[in-house]
Amino acid sequence: MLARLTFCSIALICTTACADYPPLPPAEPPYYRVQYEGSTKAGELRFPSSYTIWLPPGVEKIRGIIVHQHGCGEGACIAGQTAAFDLHYQALAKKHHCALLGPAYQQPEKEACQLWCDPRNGSGDRFLQAIEELAEKTGHAELKTAPWAIWGHSGGAVWTGTMLILHTDRFACAWLRSGAPKMLLKPTEESPLNLPDAALSVPIMCNLGTKEGITFEGDMFKMVWPSQKLFFEVARGRGGLIGVAVDPKGSHEAGNTRYLAIPWFDAILAARLPETPGEALKPMPTEQSWVARLLDAQTMPETLFSGDTRTSVWLPNETVAKAYSEYVTDANVSDATPPPAPTDLKLTENTLTWTAEADLESGISYFLIYQDGKQIAQVPDKLTGNFGRKVFQVINYSDTPTQPLKELRYKLTTHGTEATYEVFTVNSVGLQSLPSAPLKP
Repeated sequence: MLARLTFCSIALICTTACADYPPLPPAEPPYYRVQYEGSTKAGELRFPSSYTIWLPPGVEKIRGIIVHQHGCGEGACIAGQTAAFDLHYQALAKKHHCALLGPAYQQPEKEACQLWCDPRNGSGDRFLQAIEELAEKTGHAELKTAPWAIWGHSGGAVWTGTMLILHTDRFACAWLRSGAPKMLLKPTEESPLNLPDAALSVPIMCNLGTKEGITFEGDMFKMVWPSQKLFFEVARGRGGLIGVAVDPKGSHEAGNTRYLAIPWFDAILAARLPETPGEALKPMPTEQSWVARLLDAQTMPETLFSGDTRTSVWLPNETVAKAYSEYVTDANVSDATPPPAPTDLKLTENTLTWTAEADLESGISYFLIYQDGKQIAQVPDKLTGNFGRKVFQVINYSDTPTQPLKELRYKLTTHGTEATYEVFTVNSVGLQSLPSAPLKP
């Protein structure tokens, strides 16, 4: 049996959830969920956990699973409860016929994160079990062997990187926000892990805030940069397809990460996912690779790079390279395309409801409600949020929607039987969609 990592000392072992964990959002199709109690058996996961999955409606066969893995502590664990409900990541999943999975562990604040963020302490086996049971519950047997594209934050990035080492063949790609796995670099080191050769062909992005040990070393996150830099140097030095993207304004919060992460996932899933579910992942093509010098915003085709590519940031193509340059310059990514128009507009009694697909590049900021060609409302009427752009699903520190989840509805104060209604989507850079199909009750 593999030895356990030692990230921190372990005090009391907790097998029950904390009383102040909120209830999970309801999971009705296309959402499905499995839940587990904590275990007292050695080697099994100590904490209760839940796994909520969203399946894109109308997709016959799922090609992959996009996983959004939260970090350590009660706040992050609570944030993980809404990961599968994220409209922006659902747009990415829908485009590639993938499921969107949000694991949530109920780690009490004072318990050791290692008890779940090291997958060898039971969370890895529980994750595999959850996928098996979700495959049965959803009727999508292909989930059992579908490849993974995993985004992990903090302890979730440690978990993601360690799972990459342990289950390399399942990974399409991995995004490590503010964390990295420990690896065996010298025979005398305690960590039993080493990066297998096969992992070098898996695209990886290390991502962190500049205040996590690059330009500021005065808080608990100062070791993020040394750990990610070491992981990057080991992997890239051996020819790995790995990059580093630094938020020039941020610290440990996810901030605007998604506006670079989603284009990055989009490019890699398009290149690697098999057309037929169940077939092997495709090798990542490198003919279109771009690179940058570490901690430099200037990018260029790899064929034009004059330095040692084993120290360069790897990027999958020119489109992602442009987004990367913008992100590492001012923590933003531009977008020139409007979002999709809302659909399925309905009026029930005095309440309008609709369906909306998020803009892949910039998500959804708000909706405009029109009556007889004139704007009568904005939904929400006031934009809020402290992390990243202000969007419809208020995004929290851990980059998931804040509870309670926003609904696509608007209650009319007055309406006439002859009125015509339309709804527009506005994305997070202010671009407006075409109107929904007009509704005349």
